[in-house]
Amino acid sequence: MRIPINRQAVKPVYLQIRDRFSRLIKSGTLKTGDRLPSIRSLAKNIQVNKLTVIEAYNILEADGLIHASPGSGYFVNPEILIDLPSQSNFAPEQKVIIPQQKSASFFDIYQLSVQAKSQPGAIDFSSGFPISSGLKDLQRHARRAMKKVTETLFNYDFPQGQLVLRQQIAKMLIQLGLELSPENLIITNGSKQGLSLVLNHYLQPGDWIITESPTYYGSLEIIENIGARIIGIPMQGSGINLELLEQYLQSHHPKLIYTVSTLQNPTGITTTLQHRQQLLALAEQHNCLILEDNAYEGLNFEPVPPPIKSLDDSDAVIYTGTFSKTLMPGLRVGYILATGKHYRPLLEQKLFHDLHVSTVSQAIVSEYLASGHHRHHLNHLRASNLCSRNAMLQALEGCFPEEATWTVPNGGLFLWVQLPAEISLVSIARQAWSENVFVYPGMPFFPGQKGYNALRLNFSHSPEIIEQGIAILGKLLKKHLVKI
Repeated sequence: MRIPINRQAVKPVYLQIRDRFSRLIKSGTLKTGDRLPSIRSLAKNIQVNKLTVIEAYNILEADGLIHASPGSGYFVNPEILIDLPSQSNFAPEQKVIIPQQKSASFFDIYQLSVQAKSQPGAIDFSSGFPISSGLKDLQRHARRAMKKVTETLFNYDFPQGQLVLRQQIAKMLIQLGLELSPENLIITNGSKQGLSLVLNHYLQPGDWIITESPTYYGSLEIIENIGARIIGIPMQGSGINLELLEQYLQSHHPKLIYTVSTLQNPTGITTTLQHRQQLLALAEQHNCLILEDNAYEGLNFEPVPPPIKSLDDSDAVIYTGTFSKTLMPGLRVGYILATGKHYRPLLEQKLFHDLHVSTVSQAIVSEYLASGHHRHHLNHLRASNLCSRNAMLQALEGCFPEEATWTVPNGGLFLWVQLPAEISLVSIARQAWSENVFVYPGMPFFPGQKGYNALRLNFSHSPEIIEQGIAILGKLLKKHLVKI
């Protein structure tokens, strides 16, 4: 195959390759299932370095146009997975929640997720686990990492984490628009420990905190365990309702706002730059700290605005992140970005909680980042998740009752489906479990379980599995509505 290259052009060669293949696929010249030239043959044909072709193919994969088949090469994706999905029809009711009772047990939900993951043949839409693929080279990096840290395993490490890893994370975050140094970072056992350290340090029993509604149920349980009081401000299609937020900032003087600004859990919503600026301005005006949880940063299909923390010049935002969603959950490596007066108290909290994150886990993540494979793995995840998200949207259109509405996330792992109030989602979940499809009713994502009927669906599965599972769920929902 001939790919015309203009070596005098301003546009880099790898983008010229990407653009050529993109036109061939979208015009139908290259059809579903067609195999692209091998990296070696194309590099030789157009006389470029193999890394140039790899970069072009990685971008095509991230665009959702092609996929890699291990040992076989790169192939054109089905057209159904290339077409852009319809716009979100998500329009929830706007109701502030100030709960009087506790949310569902995090322990029970977590146990179900782990159980579903280990059950043969299960289709698990309930969990927060990412797809387990594209890491065939991790064992090699793990062995190399172990050689480097063998001697240090007989010593304790610094509570803030290994310097090399913090330097690598700092470089990664600078690319997102953040300004920081390694001395602003604390390595944690996943982002949940980071959230727990911040919430436990800044909240006392009886303090008010604002959360999005719905939001991550693990954070709700931490807050409730502290004894702080939650104000759940409803999520709209554009993010947390800023008018209601301002109203409750004035009336209740909360200590903290907890937000997931990019690919929110559970709705998948990403807020705009203007929304982030307004939220930060309101927080600063009312002297309220923001805890920005960006566990899904990096899994976006299209560019997203820089984090709220990047707009912060008054130390009003503490930022947490993790490699659990972009690498693997079992390593348990996350981080806190805290500037100014917030850093030392949180570092002391970390030392009180445990001495340091596993030296081995830190070394593996550090080695993987240093190799450059993390960026390629993110491209693989984005391409795979884009195909899967589109497959789930298509399946929902075809199988779910017309009364259902849902979000169309620009990445991440989840979409959020709102269903009629008369449907018993507990009953639906039990029936689905009996058919080896795992879902969990959406109530635990609301403070005090006081929200509307909804499901969070994890789309990080193969299109075939998604179609099979959504068909079963759709059948159960329609049958239930007919009975009603």
